[in-house]
Amino acid sequence: MTDHVPAVPVWATRLLAARTTQGWSQRELAQQLIRASAKPLPEPANLIRRIRGHETGEHRPDAFYTKLYCTAFGVTEDQLFGTVIKPVPALALPSLAPDPDLYERITRAIKNPPRVDLETVQWLERCLAEHRRVEDTIGSRPLLPLVHAQLSTVADLARGARGPLADRAVAVLAQYAQFIAWMCQDSRDHPAALAWYDRSHAWALEAGDACLASTTLNMRAHQAWSLGDAHRCVRLAEASRWQYGRTTHGVRGMAAQMAGRGHAQMGEANQARTRLAEAEDLIRTAAEHPDDEPPWMYFYGEGWFLMQRGMAELELGDGRRATDYIERGLSTLPESYRRDRAWFGACLARAHIMQGDAEAATSIALNVAPDAAAVNACAVAELRRAAHELAEAGASGGQAIRDSLLARYAR
Repeated sequence: MTDHVPAVPVWATRLLAARTTQGWSQRELAQQLIRASAKPLPEPANLIRRIRGHETGEHRPDAFYTKLYCTAFGVTEDQLFGTVIKPVPALALPSLAPDPDLYERITRAIKNPPRVDLETVQWLERCLAEHRRVEDTIGSRPLLPLVHAQLSTVADLARGARGPLADRAVAVLAQYAQFIAWMCQDSRDHPAALAWYDRSHAWALEAGDACLASTTLNMRAHQAWSLGDAHRCVRLAEASRWQYGRTTHGVRGMAAQMAGRGHAQMGEANQARTRLAEAEDLIRTAAEHPDDEPPWMYFYGEGWFLMQRGMAELELGDGRRATDYIERGLSTLPESYRRDRAWFGACLARAHIMQGDAEAATSIALNVAPDAAAVNACAVAELRRAAHELAEAGASGGQAIRDSLLARYAR
């Protein structure tokens, strides 16, 4: 069975993002719609099914439900459903709504790119930062078309920027390319990811952004690791450290941990743990001055690093250490990091299998299977691997995991 799922319409992506950024469940959104409606609505269970169909793009809301959603979220129809996309395609997030003056600045710059100014570039930076955080919750697949559309506008503005603003505008362009590369990789489109990482690296060098140039090489190292090419993973991770002295402690720490994971994939325990210890020191130093780190490092902290150590121990075959690190890291990871919780949950299930605890592995795998199927194709692959290992051990949980994933994909 393939992991491919048809692309979700942009309007459905906006609807899902509007709910998740409010922190509402589908049941809570149903309650909000009931409160906002001047006439009776279907029973909650039926209303939730309708919401689910809208958010997946299966059915577009009619005029009545379009107005009802806008009332519940406190946004316009244009913001939520993109009837007219201006001035830049974006999700309906309150923090991204420009005031009239900024709206006019952005619109003028789009019509005449040499008129781009600092306020417009800063808004684009904020727009990208907000979409990164939304992607943690809804995954890459529905967001990718929207960010592609944004990139086209950003590229035009970057070409029009002049003087000192040009470097900053090209750096934003490089960040957009890096984000698209990550989403392609997360969607398991590795050729597209490689092309976008290369483009991001070139733009980062043009802008003189050492941190971003280093990060793009490190993300390519992560891609090599995900494809099982441990030697290339280590080479790229070490190459990303060539900018030493021009990058932040956090960026260097990320590169060191990636090299450690590459060594772990090769079974080189001493080299792996040495690099990971080095990364831990760098991360602790970075935590003392978080404002010095670039915006795309927002997720990188001690909890996230603990889970990276757990993945390395998983590669080295130490289930006990892997379980300890991943459990501790997961305890710090907010619920909004839905995609990452699915992935590390799948890794935790495999760590329990290594220790011979089939019951714990099955329970964890079944718990994360819904989110894995919804937002993380890589987690689905890891859960299938766990199911296979359980079946080989004669445990009944393997079939239960397969059945859960099949049921989710069949919906």
